[in-house]
Amino acid sequence: MAKDGRTTDNIRVSLRAFISAPALPLSRVNSFTDDDSFLEKGILDSTGVLEVVGHIEKEYGIRVEADEIIPDNLDSINKLTAFIEKKTGGQASQA
Repeated sequence: MAKDGRTTDNIRVSLRAFISAPALPLSRVNSFTDDDSFLEKGILDSTGVLEVVGHIEKEYGIRVEADEIIPDNLDSINKLTAFIEKKTGGQASQA
């Protein structure tokens, strides 16, 4: 469990809800897996990725540095989840 008490599944559900929300006009795909690349699948463009960065900074109280805005950290639900867990100081539980 992450320091803030969130589980890995809670983080994934929260990210999926944000990316799928009608309020995020740059999200172009309604159905995608946790491993689908946002950029390759056309789910988000670079501006959409910046929207996601703003969301995770606010939602999880973390600072995303410019050199961390790379596909290895931010290009899928699973990559985002692992990045958030790393930045919040621990692995969330799977429960």
